[in-house]
Amino acid sequence: MAKMSPTTVTTGQARLSYVHLLKPYARPGQEPKYTVTILLPKSDVATKQRIDAAIEAAAQEGVNKVWNGVRPPQLKTPIHDGDGLRPNGEPFGPECKGHWVFTASSKQPVEVVDINLNPILNHTEIYSGMYARVNVSFFPFSNSGNRGIGCGLGPVQKLADGEPLSGRVSAEQAFGSSPAPVQPQAPAQPGYAPAAQAGYGQPAQPGYGQPAAYGQPQQPGYAPAPQPYPQQPQAQPQQAPLDPITGQPLSGGIMGL
Repeated sequence: MAKMSPTTVTTGQARLSYVHLLKPYARPGQEPKYTVTILLPKSDVATKQRIDAAIEAAAQEGVNKVWNGVRPPQLKTPIHDGDGLRPNGEPFGPECKGHWVFTASSKQPVEVVDINLNPILNHTEIYSGMYARVNVSFFPFSNSGNRGIGCGLGPVQKLADGEPLSGRVSAEQAFGSSPAPVQPQAPAQPGYAPAAQAGYGQPAQPGYGQPAAYGQPQQPGYAPAPQPYPQQPQAQPQQAPLDPITGQPLSGGIMGL
C-alpha cells in the first residue's frame, strides 16, 4: 500500500450532508463539481489532529510554491465549528452541533464503495445523512487576492445508514401504516344472480339466453321443447239434406235439386 501524502487524510466515521457524489453540482456562476459536506464528530480527536497536521503541511507547501514565500497572516481554512456560525454569519443546522464541518470537492468523478470496498450500484443508497469514511486532500490556493487552504475530495466508503437529511423521507414516513385490506364482495345468492346483458361476443347465460342463431348449437340442458308438427284441420262431415215437409233426412237427396 502506497504511503499517502502528508496533506491527505482518511477520516473516521463521519456523517455526510449536501451529498453530490453521483453527478456534479454547481451554484449559478460556478464550475460543476462533485461535492460533499463532512460532519466530523468532535469526539474523534485523532482524526481532527491528523486534519490539523495536513492543513499545516499544505500551508508550508503554499509558502514554498504558491504564496511567494509569505504565509498569510490569517490563513483561511475549510474547517468550521458546527456549534458556531457559518462564514456568512448564519448558524449551522442542528445536525452540525457537536461536529467539525468542512466541504470537499472534485472536478472528476469519485469512487463510492461499501464496507467491503465494492462499488455501490444502487444509487438510492447514497444520500445526505448516511455515515462514511472520506479521503480528503488539503492544498494551498491563491485566487484573486484570496489565499488559503482548500479541500479536495477522494474516495468515499459508506459505513452505515442514517436519518436522511435535506428532506429525504422513508417509505414509512411517506405512506404511513398499511391501508386496511379491501373486503371481498359477497358472492351472489344462487337463483338471484342478475342476468348478464347479452352483447356482441358475450355468450348467453344458461336458461336465460336468446335463441341460438343460425348454425349455433343450443345450450346443453336448456334446449327449447320441440314444437309438434302442425296438424291439418279436419274436414267437417256434411249433414244429409232434410225433407222440407217431414224434417227427416233424405237418403237420396232432395228431389229436383
